[in-house]
Amino acid sequence: MAQSSFQGEYHFRRQEMVAAFNFSADGRFEFFYSYGAADRNATGTFTVEDDTLKLKSDKVAGNDFTIEAQSKEDSGYVITCHAPNKHLLPYMQCIVFVGDKTDVFEANNDGIIAINLPHCDKMYLKNAIFPDIPTLIKDENNANNRFSVTLQPSVQQVSFKGIDFKIIDENTISCFTNYFMHVADIAFIKN
Repeated sequence: MAQSSFQGEYHFRRQEMVAAFNFSADGRFEFFYSYGAADRNATGTFTVEDDTLKLKSDKVAGNDFTIEAQSKEDSGYVITCHAPNKHLLPYMQCIVFVGDKTDVFEANNDGIIAINLPHCDKMYLKNAIFPDIPTLIKDENNANNRFSVTLQPSVQQVSFKGIDFKIIDENTISCFTNYFMHVADIAFIKN
């Protein structure tokens, strides 16, 4: 299917999960998604390669948190999260890598993540309500263990990094279960 002929609205609905794409002839797309407490959106460009639809969101993946301050103190790790919407604080999660081992630590109701480890190699943050590509907070070269971070409004957007769609026919596109749509048999049908 040629990119110029791939256009229109495609919808997905499963119980309380609703999502839709609008593809335009100029190679742009708009996306919306609603499920529970999460309303999300995206804009960007698309390309068609054989039977694969590739999306490139305007959102830059892995940038949903900004590090406001960091320092080296005492032992263990503490991440203090801030967000314009305080209800999102308990849903902050830190993915910690030590060698080939991975652990996930969750924030308390105030958005504080305490990690009682003497050392870790990498730390990434994400929000469980708005999952996307996690944001790198600490790499192997960073010796700091205290971080103050702020969740950015970009968290409501979807990056589509690592998510390609298969074009089934001119009326149907599908994708695998992914980091924000945790259901099987995802198929968007053209209106």
